[in-house]
Amino acid sequence: MSFEATVNGTHPSAGELTPRGGIEISLDPSGSGNAHSDAGHSEMDQEVFDVAIVGLGYVGLPTALSFHDAGYRVLGLDVNSNRLDTIRRRHVDLIEADRQRLERAVEDSRFVLTADPVMLRRSTAVVICVPTPVDEHLVPALGPLMKACKSVVEHIVPGQLVMLTSTTYVGCTEELLAAPLRSRGLIPGTDVFVAFSPERINPGTDAYAHENVPRVVGGVTPACTEAARALVAKCVNKVHPVSRAEVAEMSKLLENTFRAVNIALVNEFADICCHLEIDVTEVVEAAATKPYGFMPFFPGAGVGGHCIPCDPQYLLWQLRKQRRTAPLIELSMNEIALRPRHVVERVIRALSDRGRRIRGARVLLVGVAYKPDVEDLRESPALEIMEDLRHEGSVVSYYDPLIPVVRLRDGTEVESVTDPSAVQPDLVVVHTLHTGEDTNWLADQPQVLDATYRLKNLPHVLHL
Repeated sequence: MSFEATVNGTHPSAGELTPRGGIEISLDPSGSGNAHSDAGHSEMDQEVFDVAIVGLGYVGLPTALSFHDAGYRVLGLDVNSNRLDTIRRRHVDLIEADRQRLERAVEDSRFVLTADPVMLRRSTAVVICVPTPVDEHLVPALGPLMKACKSVVEHIVPGQLVMLTSTTYVGCTEELLAAPLRSRGLIPGTDVFVAFSPERINPGTDAYAHENVPRVVGGVTPACTEAARALVAKCVNKVHPVSRAEVAEMSKLLENTFRAVNIALVNEFADICCHLEIDVTEVVEAAATKPYGFMPFFPGAGVGGHCIPCDPQYLLWQLRKQRRTAPLIELSMNEIALRPRHVVERVIRALSDRGRRIRGARVLLVGVAYKPDVEDLRESPALEIMEDLRHEGSVVSYYDPLIPVVRLRDGTEVESVTDPSAVQPDLVVVHTLHTGEDTNWLADQPQVLDATYRLKNLPHVLHL
């Protein structure tokens, strides 16, 4: 598979990796390999790849599979050998469409996994997909991204495209890739091509196929933008080029900050509706009948995952460094951060209304994944809820068929119960409901606090 980007009407010969004013990327593979191969095998000495994916996590692996499915020769790089073994064994959390892609990929010589960054030199394009979380102080944890970018800069060769997809601060592509490459004597847009194209992976749902989700691309130069556009155009039906990498970086921050602000707003509406004894879900569904100017958001126990709890913090962090503020965003993120504690306080009030104290009360948490149908605990509000309930003196257990064990911050490991109907709790908190999960047993529980706002027709169900 090849992709071609023509800039200023110049074309090198196919497979050439030398400095040039235009770019044509059209490589023919030589040698062979498979998903169980790694660097150092003699049969791979001459292997050439169309694209290398750096980081094979929740974003990187689906991205690699998408490129492979489009016909590219793909090199998957991850420094965690355990992760590579897990992928080879197919023991990874993927939507069904990507699971089928993985089955095809691991049997194909055009899909190779490695932990050796030197292999990046054999790829026409390099795509960086490493995580960009925040630490316990809500400060961007840039270590993995900086390490990945440094490794790519060290190993990149003239003629390659390097594209960052990890959500980050504005100017990161310039600071961590373009500037260090210039220090090496490689000029972006002439010797190498540098761009940012934010990932748009939605774990756990196949409502939007990879190819149907438009991709934004912004390069350090127009030539870089065109090279990135040519790469992703083979995998998606629509590409939206922008004028600069910084525009693409900010667009991703806007996407998830928009969601954060609206989730904070609907959570506040949920509290108001509870006070006024109105069903907030019915209110949102009624408002959503308006065909313009409104997008439905639904309340919950908080926000988990990699995007909404983290991405706006990158923007706030950058603004704090410049002594600037964003009051609306700050208030929204504070509300989101306080939401798990709000759940705990609601549990305390619910038990008190029945004459029970929180200390010694048995509380069962249903679902600890941050969203339905994923084996993902990242930033899950359920963890904070469990810890706070334990701190209040309650006896906490949980049920989640996708997550058999959780580790709390104090190192305590808690195992999922196998039969929630046999626990006999004083109160059940419904945090996450996976598709097809049986909820009939909840009708026999003394009290249910539904933080999903999805349970209907149970007279004793409470909401936040």
